[in-house]
Amino acid sequence: MELINNLLSELNGIVWGPAMLVLILGTGLYLMIGLRLIPLRHIVYAFKTLWQGRKATGEGDIAPFKALMTSLAATIGTGNIAGVATAIFLGGPGALFWMWCTALVGMATKYAEAVLAVHYREIDAKGNHIGGPMFYIKNGLKSHWAWLGTVFAIFGALAGFGIGNTIQANSVADVLNTEFGYPHLATGLVMAALVALVLIGGIRRIADVAGKLVPFMAIAYVVAGLVVLIMNAPELPAAFALVFTHAFTPVAATGGFAGAAVWAAIRFGVARGIFSNEAGLGSAPIAHAAAKTDSPIRQGTIAMLGTFIDTLIICTITGMVIIVTGAWTSGETGAGLSSLAFETALPGVGGYVVSFGLSIFAFTTLLGWSFYGEKCVEYLFGERSIVPFRMLWIIAIPIGATAKLSFIWLLADTLNALMALPNLIALILLSPLVFKLTQEYFSRKAADV
Repeated sequence: MELINNLLSELNGIVWGPAMLVLILGTGLYLMIGLRLIPLRHIVYAFKTLWQGRKATGEGDIAPFKALMTSLAATIGTGNIAGVATAIFLGGPGALFWMWCTALVGMATKYAEAVLAVHYREIDAKGNHIGGPMFYIKNGLKSHWAWLGTVFAIFGALAGFGIGNTIQANSVADVLNTEFGYPHLATGLVMAALVALVLIGGIRRIADVAGKLVPFMAIAYVVAGLVVLIMNAPELPAAFALVFTHAFTPVAATGGFAGAAVWAAIRFGVARGIFSNEAGLGSAPIAHAAAKTDSPIRQGTIAMLGTFIDTLIICTITGMVIIVTGAWTSGETGAGLSSLAFETALPGVGGYVVSFGLSIFAFTTLLGWSFYGEKCVEYLFGERSIVPFRMLWIIAIPIGATAKLSFIWLLADTLNALMALPNLIALILLSPLVFKLTQEYFSRKAADV
């Protein structure tokens, strides 16, 4: 096991090296410039489109609003609570700045992913709309690139068991054991049973559950975080100063914090940012491809809000609470650090906020990622593989709940990078089409005004 861990650590250092960080941030920046800052300039239009998207129009399986909720169900998870805390523990407060940078350019990345997913989606034998990187690679690029779609599907299916399954189960089991003393295995078995009940209904059942749970839990968590920040308002200027200062300068050891170089802030800020908002991974477009819509651009504007909500709102709340309460110097990490921060500000209540929030977020992530993994496996092996995949997915939950956390995080991080590579290559190669479709859409829209 130690040999495997060492080999995985070496691979992780390679795939999350400078080249990968440049590719992720560079692709997002290139898309943002090529789109003429449309993801930022049309943010109000995006929210308006999302509100209108509660009612389905056009071909597809689920309403545009529910497509975003399904995407957010998979996106808003332990990365928003445990992931942010881990980034700050390893990279210092400056890691939060690099998470913001990842999110800002990531809005353009996720927009492009959804546009291509809807534009190149297909209909399977059961009449369901299916799409994602494997399909826009197969249908949008020349035949000699087809292998890249297969590579994405393989890594997508495997990555799901890390980022979308075992990490979620492990984090929930860990926090419930710490707060209430519940056995890890018991938590894993209960979560597995609940997930199994939802998976029976497929994407429509997942979308229905996500459409109810995600808005409720996200709003409740944000409100609790804002209460903490308001209570600690005098500390906010100093907290923001720490974030911006240590994004470019090393942070010395203090209290239980071991200190961190600037490279650590960049590496863990970007890596945990991608883990949280998934911009560039190619996962979210799998959900958006199922949306009932007559326009790839409209769905793209809705999709980019996922990154905005996930990182620029929810992750920022978590990170600032950790910093303003001083918990970041405690030596704690993961969900325990977030729990300590909230409990410090809201004694007797804060721990429950994190425990409940993490449990709901992780549960919805288990649902959303089950759909992503299912579509990757279906692409590789056909519809007959769906039921066996769902069984493996459910079995993996209690296994993840009882596994070693550090190894699971390392495995998930590595698989995320391997999954992102083929998707980022496809986004760059297909970017001219995204720019063309976007320009035509907004030109028509301007002409109609």
